[in-house]
Amino acid sequence: MSAAIASRPLIEFAIPDRGAGRLAVQAAIVFAGTLLLALSAKTKVVLGPVDMSLQTLAILLIGTTFGLRLGVATLLVYLAEGAMGFPVFQSTPEKGIGIAYMLGSTGGYLAGFVAMGAIVGWAADRGWDRSPVKLFGAMLVAETVMMAMGFAWLAGLIGAEKSWMFGVAPFIVPDLIKLTLAACAMPALWMAADWLRGGRG
Repeated sequence: MSAAIASRPLIEFAIPDRGAGRLAVQAAIVFAGTLLLALSAKTKVVLGPVDMSLQTLAILLIGTTFGLRLGVATLLVYLAEGAMGFPVFQSTPEKGIGIAYMLGSTGGYLAGFVAMGAIVGWAADRGWDRSPVKLFGAMLVAETVMMAMGFAWLAGLIGAEKSWMFGVAPFIVPDLIKLTLAACAMPALWMAADWLRGGRG
């Protein structure tokens, strides 16, 4: 398999190479990605005093499957939908909507989602999504950056101690589990795609 093929994110094999069809399919993929993000945000698991969603898992999979450009575009459109007042975030509309919600306690994490998607998308563009070890490393960096951004924002609102207690510590183990699942899932998807195309991967 050539390096050029190996460095393409998985979604590229479902997109026409050029023309209006490529733009139409990309737009549809971005829209589908925002729906997945909204659904994952609403899928809650109660974890002590906070709720854990499956959204970081969805972001990791979108970033890795879509690649840097399409993954970041999807996340930016998702944030734009939220800014316009659509109830796409985890605690909307019950805890507010639009810009007011985005500037609240989750603001740093929302910005961190874009950074997370960019990092894993960058890794996917370089073929790291075929190796669970390399992909896990990239995802761990992405998770750390996202958590750091969320922690810094939240600490400015409620202080560093409470920010760590409620915004970081409860999510460390669950997010490591999600990282592991995502890092193992993508190489498996590549193997399946290679088999369907008749390649040896």
